[in-house]
Amino acid sequence: MLTKVKLGLAALAVSATVGTALQATTAPTAEADGAQLWNGLISTTGCLIPTYQVAQTCSDLELLTGRPPVILNLNPAGTRIVVLGARLNNNGKVPRVLIPRLQAALALARGFPMSSIITTGGMTNRRAGRSEARAMKDWLVKHGVSARRIATENRSTSTAENAKFVAPMLWRGRAGGVTVVTSANHLRRSLISFRTAVRGSMPVEGVIPGAGNTSGSSSGGLGSMGSS
Repeated sequence: MLTKVKLGLAALAVSATVGTALQATTAPTAEADGAQLWNGLISTTGCLIPTYQVAQTCSDLELLTGRPPVILNLNPAGTRIVVLGARLNNNGKVPRVLIPRLQAALALARGFPMSSIITTGGMTNRRAGRSEARAMKDWLVKHGVSARRIATENRSTSTAENAKFVAPMLWRGRAGGVTVVTSANHLRRSLISFRTAVRGSMPVEGVIPGAGNTSGSSSGGLGSMGSS
């Protein structure tokens, strides 16, 4: 295992050098495409080694972007869009911090109609009367996403538990990849948790709210990447 870790970290180091050179030489209009390809490269190579050290290194190297990841473009039917929750308001409504995440997930859902969605988060506020996952599902359904596309994980009370409880759902559904949707200041920690939880069984990438969330196509082709 130590040898595998060393090889994985070496691969990531080489990738880091390539990525730095890529960002230094590409025009500003191509940088988003470079971020997509860079994240796709590391997520499907060294990041698949199932150790916390590698998961942390990969997540530190991740470039934050609102554009759909390579794995979602290449395998929309097999990639799950996982939306992370936050404590609900006392009246049961989603808090302000969740709206951008849900808007990003909605854009991905519309751009990739073959992709299934998982909302995750338990009943962290008893006064709300429902779980974070249920509230997020209701929001997405209200905005036009079919309820049949959305599974809910209703037990978790932390980011680590989001990943821990979603992982078996991914395995049971024979998922081929994960796109984690959350806020920019929460993504790296979330990627570490999910990469550790799935134990290298599938690539994990992240999407943050922002420009580029609407990229995609009904077929998920690579030609859709980089559009906005």
